[in-house]
Amino acid sequence: MATYVIGDIHGQVKALEKCFELSGFDMENDTLICLGDVCDRGDHVKESFDLLLKVKKLIYILGNHDKWFFDWAVTGKAEYTWEVQYGKITRKNYKDGVPESHIELLRNAVLYHLENNRLFVHAGIDINKSLDEQTEYDLLWDRELIDYVYRISSRPVFEMRKPFKEIFVGHTPTVNYGSDKPIYIKGVWLLDTGAGWGHKLTIMDIDTKEFYQAEV
Repeated sequence: MATYVIGDIHGQVKALEKCFELSGFDMENDTLICLGDVCDRGDHVKESFDLLLKVKKLIYILGNHDKWFFDWAVTGKAEYTWEVQYGKITRKNYKDGVPESHIELLRNAVLYHLENNRLFVHAGIDINKSLDEQTEYDLLWDRELIDYVYRISSRPVFEMRKPFKEIFVGHTPTVNYGSDKPIYIKGVWLLDTGAGWGHKLTIMDIDTKEFYQAEV
């Protein structure tokens, strides 16, 4: 029984299937921590959610694109910003309506997951606040954490009010930093390896740090 974490899927169901295959992920017994943003950009959001719902031990962390999608699913109103951020592709994928199981998955999604002093969050955190003080915006949109660890990368100590053993984030593609592989810097793992931008989807064993990637 292993625990895996997966980066932003963005509707790339074939890559998701391949990641499960390559890693030997056991849908019945292994745990999957999904860092959010299954929605948008790719053409197979619905199929991606259908596959994730087969995972018996799924911890789903809400992403910013997921939030846009969820708000539309429950209100029928599409935010303009979401529309120009590939929301139209997701809505087209759900032309026959949004299954209640998909709505419930996002309604029950968490904003972060803390396990054995490891923090899993979609975007990041405000390093000047305690975990309890983080806002939804911090957790779904923040990029300051990534900027911070890059700025202090030459320092020997990672300074934070509450030290975590490790932090796993999605949201900020590693391709922004010239890599399509996970990036580790100052205790922070960047797991969005650009699946939403035509690059790769990554799944990682959180204990061994072995990772497997699928092209999209």
